[in-house]
Amino acid sequence: MGRLRRSMLYVPGNNPGMIRDATIYGADSIMFDLEDSVSLLEKDAARLLVYEALKTIDYGRTEILVRVNGLNTPYGREDIEAIVRAKPDAIRLPKTETPEDVVEADELISLIEKQAGMEHGTIKLMAAVESALGVINAYKIATASTRLIGIAIGAEDFVTDLKTTRSPEGIELLAARSQILFAARAAGIDALDTVFSDVEDEEGFSREVKLIKQLGFDGKSLINPRQIQVVHDIYSPTEDEIMKAIRVIEAAKEAEAKGSGVISLNGKMIDKPIVERAQRVLEIAEAVNMVSMEELWS
Repeated sequence: MGRLRRSMLYVPGNNPGMIRDATIYGADSIMFDLEDSVSLLEKDAARLLVYEALKTIDYGRTEILVRVNGLNTPYGREDIEAIVRAKPDAIRLPKTETPEDVVEADELISLIEKQAGMEHGTIKLMAAVESALGVINAYKIATASTRLIGIAIGAEDFVTDLKTTRSPEGIELLAARSQILFAARAAGIDALDTVFSDVEDEEGFSREVKLIKQLGFDGKSLINPRQIQVVHDIYSPTEDEIMKAIRVIEAAKEAEAKGSGVISLNGKMIDKPIVERAQRVLEIAEAVNMVSMEELWS
């Protein structure tokens, strides 16, 4: 399976301590932020700090992204110019509204890669959708570049654009979340949910993570390391789910060995989608070291 992106932790680009120690928290992905968490007076300093960190610190296997400022700001182009040369795994584009936003970033990255002697396509992209226009254009955005590894929703700007506020139930986000998810699945890329800003509301956070997992999101953007384990626990298969998946795969293998197109388990017919879901459960379980596929089928 592809890379797990259950948790994507924001790290302010002007915080040297958090940048240095970013991987100790155990998030699947780290996103150094040069946009909203950095004041206008600190933009240049933060860019340099993140650049130097990427050039000098070994973050191991943790996926590293950098959220740059938009190309429609005075800082976006300089951000991309510097960050591409520092070679993170991906750049996250904020406030993406049209496919042209993605294409513009793609073309700039391509130019810098060529100038720096890098292989074309080295730096990936993730687009954050934060407005009604962006949601309407979600599929066009998701398919605008082969660099795209995911599309995310940013709730605070989105609900402001809709002239409303966030509620505990998240009803105001349901349509947008669904549209983002549909676009991601149709494009074959990941879907990332928005941050939950009330760090003290652990019950509310857990409830929202369960909701977005049920909807089908691959993971969630986070603003505090305390939220990481909650996400990982909810996204990890239970022992019952793993055992059920094993029985489904065993039944499928037995049917295949017999040359039968009919798969049956405990007297019930099992169709292809159920087998595919079982395979994904086991792939996730293996990715988080809960099972070993080699040992299972040896």
